[in-house]
Amino acid sequence: MRKYYFLFIAFIFISAVQAQNGYQIKGTIKGVKPEPLTLAHYFGYGQYIVKDTAVADANGNLTFSGDKPLLEGLYMLLLPSKRRFADFVIGKEQNFTFSTDTANVIGNMKIEGSPDSERFYKYQKQLVGYNSEIGFLQAQQKLRQDMMTQAKINNIRRQIMEYYQEFAKENSNSLTGKILSASAEIQLPAAPKRPDGRPDSAWLFHYYKAHYWDNFDFSDERLVRTPALQRKLDRYIQELTFQDPDSLIKSSDFVIGKALKGGSKELQAYCIWYLTNQAENPTTIGGDAVFVHLAEKYYLGGIMPITDSSTVQNIRSKVKTIKPLLVGKIMPALALTDTAGKLRPLADLKAKYTVVFFYDPDCGHCKESTPALKAFYEKNKTTVQVYAASVARAPEQWKKYIRDFGVGEWVHGYDYTFRIDFRKDFDVTTTPMVYVLDQDKKIIARRLPVEQLEGFMDFYEKRLAYEKSLK
Repeated sequence: MRKYYFLFIAFIFISAVQAQNGYQIKGTIKGVKPEPLTLAHYFGYGQYIVKDTAVADANGNLTFSGDKPLLEGLYMLLLPSKRRFADFVIGKEQNFTFSTDTANVIGNMKIEGSPDSERFYKYQKQLVGYNSEIGFLQAQQKLRQDMMTQAKINNIRRQIMEYYQEFAKENSNSLTGKILSASAEIQLPAAPKRPDGRPDSAWLFHYYKAHYWDNFDFSDERLVRTPALQRKLDRYIQELTFQDPDSLIKSSDFVIGKALKGGSKELQAYCIWYLTNQAENPTTIGGDAVFVHLAEKYYLGGIMPITDSSTVQNIRSKVKTIKPLLVGKIMPALALTDTAGKLRPLADLKAKYTVVFFYDPDCGHCKESTPALKAFYEKNKTTVQVYAASVARAPEQWKKYIRDFGVGEWVHGYDYTFRIDFRKDFDVTTTPMVYVLDQDKKIIARRLPVEQLEGFMDFYEKRLAYEKSLK
């Protein structure tokens, strides 16, 4: 968890009405060492929240218990090494027993008193059986390749899919069934034909994306405590959405809209938090616009159901900093003093492109990036100028840096007034920080690694030429 840890903690305290008698889960694990094991529920697929710890005795017996009921969801049993040992679907029935052994956890798992976990392991055992058959046939294939063996493998795979669909349908009202349904692939209809007679693959893609969430129950908050939601979000945003700000905003709003319509406060909060958190560190040019949109609409707009005043204030401050610096905006005014004592406004530079390089002369990354920026400048100096802005309060180090790296041709600037807050005014939270401006000083890229300047400029020039050809 990188950002908004305080918000993450808030999720722990949100729950629906549960049973009132607490929980007691007794287990026996043959072959386990006398050591503490942890019970935790999923929070996305890469995170979990610890709820209890129990120590196994010499016979592998252990008990988890508490006065308050557990939040319903998919739980994992963790060994001291943090390795996941087993999963349990914990619903309203929270007084149950289980037994298994370390040799074959799934195959030997027996559960009494938890219908959802019983369903879960019934499904798991059936899958293990199918996969064992496939493994045997694949071993045969290594010795002898034949069409019959491959046909058998394909037939078993069809049986797995049929069993999956049938099991999910029969158990659709249970949490186990909802977890399986949430992960189910959409059944695609026959695609219409293109004029050349071939199936229209673009139509199929749009159909798939439009129906991607059909099997996900946005009214069931328990799905937050499973890996299903985060996996679907990641695929929808990263694989099914074109990676430009407008498309990412549209997809994010679509998902959040479904969560809001579903009515689960916790599910709404997770979708808003996760998508905003992912957008805060964009991997695409101009991606900061996605964060600003989501932050303004859902956090500052009062829609986010789980928040506090400090969260809102932090987000408001960040939006205030980033919004004037988004791709497409004119770079805010910046005027620094050069080594000759002359004031050098950024706006006065006459170049087709300007690279604004915020750096600290003593920063290791800045020193590593400078030779690459110098090489880029030397190759493109007829169209590119570099405006190098030192953010450090050490004028002698600044001048030494210029001499040591031999970058006197750049326009260099230092804030002798100490009035500029580079963090607030230009979002310089780390150094180096790079902006690329066009001839009108409009921002065309920000937070771009120096090593990617050449590739970006080549792409940008080609895009401009393409757009010009369409006019």
